[in-house]
Amino acid sequence: MLLLMIERGMPIDMVLVADTGLEFPEMYRHWDRLARHLYRERGLKLTILRHPKGFEWLMFDQPKEKLSALERREREGVPPYGNGWPSSQVRWCTGQLKIHQINKALSRLKKDHEIFQFIGIASDEDHRCETNEHLRYPLVRWDITETQALQICYDRGFDWDGLYEIYHRCSCWCCPLQQIGELRNLRRHHPELWAKLMELDQRALDQFGHTPLGRFKDGWTVAALEERFAAEDRELCLRQ
Repeated sequence: MLLLMIERGMPIDMVLVADTGLEFPEMYRHWDRLARHLYRERGLKLTILRHPKGFEWLMFDQPKEKLSALERREREGVPPYGNGWPSSQVRWCTGQLKIHQINKALSRLKKDHEIFQFIGIASDEDHRCETNEHLRYPLVRWDITETQALQICYDRGFDWDGLYEIYHRCSCWCCPLQQIGELRNLRRHHPELWAKLMELDQRALDQFGHTPLGRFKDGWTVAALEERFAAEDRELCLRQ
C-alpha cells in the first residue's frame, strides 16, 4: 500500500509501525529498507511505536488490579501478575502492543490535526474494514488482493529476505495462534527463535502451571512439539 501511495503521489504525513519486539529478524531488515526508501522518496522517517515495558513484562510481570481478576486468580492458584500466553479469546498482545500504541499516537495528533488513517487491508480481507469517515483502505478501493500486494512488493525489490516463502503469515514468531506447520518451519528455519520460544513456554508453565495462561496451545507445550518434530526428523532420516 505504502509503495503505491508514494508512486501515485498521494499525500503522506506520517507512517506508523507498531513493533511488538517479536518480529522476525528479516522483518526488521525490511523495515530498515522501507525507512530508507520512505526518506529518499518523501523525506519522512518511519515512526516505530513500542510499548515502554515490552512483551515479556506484560506476559509475566504486569500486576493485575481489578478485584474480580485478583479473586479469580486466587481461586485458581495463579499469581496476581502477568497475562500469560495470549489466546484467541484474549489477544492482549495485539491490544496492548499494537492497537493501544497506535491509538495513543493518533490521539496526540488529533488534538491539533484532522487525521485520515490509511490501512493496508487487502480487497480479499475487506471484512476486516471498519466504517469510519476517517479511515481509508486503498488496497480495497484499488481491488488489490493480498497475493497481488505481495507481488507488487516483490516487483519493487522488497522481498523480506524470503520470509513469506517460508511462512504464510509473518506476525510475531512466538504467536500461539500459529498452525503446527508454521511452528515446524520456525524450528527448522529459525532455531534460535525456537530455542527462545521453548524458554518462554517453560517459564509460563513454571509461573502459571497447566492453566489457560500457562498453556501455549490446547494439548501442546512447546517441549511436546519439540519431541514431535524431532521424531518426525528421525523418521524422515530413516526413510532416506
